[in-house]
Amino acid sequence: MTKIGLVGLGKMGISHFSIANADPRAEIIICDASGYMLDTIKKYTGCTAYKSFDTMLEKEDLAAVIIATPSRLHAPMVRAALEKGLHVFCEKPFCLDPAESAALAKLAADKGLITQVGYHYRYVGAFQEMKRIIDSGAIGTVTHILAEAYGPVILKPKGKTWRTDRAEGGGCLYDYAAHPINLLNWYFGEPDRADGTILAPIFSADTDDEVYSTLTWNDGTSAHVSVNWSDESYRKMSTKISITGTKGRINADRQECQTYLRETTDALPEYEQGWNVRYTTDLTQEVAFYLRGEEYSAQMYDFISAVVGDGGNPVNDFASATQTDRTMAMMITDHQSAPTTKRAAPLVAKKKRSWLGR
Repeated sequence: MTKIGLVGLGKMGISHFSIANADPRAEIIICDASGYMLDTIKKYTGCTAYKSFDTMLEKEDLAAVIIATPSRLHAPMVRAALEKGLHVFCEKPFCLDPAESAALAKLAADKGLITQVGYHYRYVGAFQEMKRIIDSGAIGTVTHILAEAYGPVILKPKGKTWRTDRAEGGGCLYDYAAHPINLLNWYFGEPDRADGTILAPIFSADTDDEVYSTLTWNDGTSAHVSVNWSDESYRKMSTKISITGTKGRINADRQECQTYLRETTDALPEYEQGWNVRYTTDLTQEVAFYLRGEEYSAQMYDFISAVVGDGGNPVNDFASATQTDRTMAMMITDHQSAPTTKRAAPLVAKKKRSWLGR
């Protein structure tokens, strides 16, 4: 079996561990600062465990690492792994400084290493179908996009954690808005301008709970980003992309891809004039191990397959994630340069926090 290290045993780290550990091609070595987490997982799985990332890299003959730590730790950990010649899967966002993102993407490319960043929506069948339709030209010239994400994450003032501190890589922009922005980058590339960006608190004291911005490309295409993670009307995170073109429109979310065509086209012979609906359940390939959603398993299976030389074609490499990091940085710069009336953030009790993974 191929040895793969995993650092960070928080929410996403535990998910990635469960999926990767179920793959018979991989032996997972775990690392975290929490002795309790390490002891518990080691007890029930028998995995080798480390408290130090550097020690794990030094002592284990790893082929790859999975990094699921708080965002501010991504860059130094990714660099350490790449310099050891290891393939890397890193949770999103890739890096908080897009200059670091670009440097690490170049380092990985120069070394010929496999890289992946955890933007799992690219593995959702409905969003994959949306890309296929866009690329076919069936809806003509795209004129405008609405990229949305809403969910009930922060619903009241609460103590401080790394997820509620923008300097640590927390907040609605990095945690929620990054997903629809990454889909925009996948579909249309990197935008050239951000205007009217709002990064506003609702309940948080140190970061944004809602994100709004207009992105434009030099070819005239525009997109409006509308994201709020303090929206109790949604049971869980909901991401939706709506695209308007000269010959039709497409709406896609986690459940389905709806396409309206003004006329039939040879590029999509299975699609009729008018409305067409394709459901994610029909568009998604079965995965060997299901946890939370097929897309989480599919992205990890793709990464491990590429690492062990068994096919695999990761679609979220460091270069593409760098586009998303630069887009978010551009939005932050626009927000900081614009005179705005700031909403007063609530006062909350400060809470001691640790470096534990997500």
